[in-house]
Amino acid sequence: QVQLVESGGGLVQAGGSLRLSCAVSGGTLRSYAMGWFRQAPGKEHEFVAAISRHGGTLEYEDSVKGRFTISRDDAKNAVSLQMNSLKPDDTAVYFCTARATVYYLAPVSRQWDEYDSWGRGTQVTVSS
Repeated sequence: QVQLVESGGGLVQAGGSLRLSCAVSGGTLRSYAMGWFRQAPGKEHEFVAAISRHGGTLEYEDSVKGRFTISRDDAKNAVSLQMNSLKPDDTAVYFCTARATVYYLAPVSRQWDEYDSWGRGTQVTVSS
């Protein structure tokens, strides 16, 4: 397992932007597919976005398509989530996740329990 630390959360007005970052340590990022999940109060973890080991496969939850962009920088051992046109419904704690995959072209996962490392989360609050 690797250690993941999220940053970049905060309070923003609807329509604004935030950029979340995830610092990866204890391993080499290029060995992992990465994901972002979120959890609103009283709700289950919800898939937000994922990126494959090679970076060529990106997946997004329908409600964030066209607004959020996931990216990775293997040289810096970091993953980012650019969030634009934020809405109050985006309010949640956002978690960075990592999934070790032996197969370089393995598909990404939208399932929380298929990842094997999770950060502690960063709060995003969008006011109306």
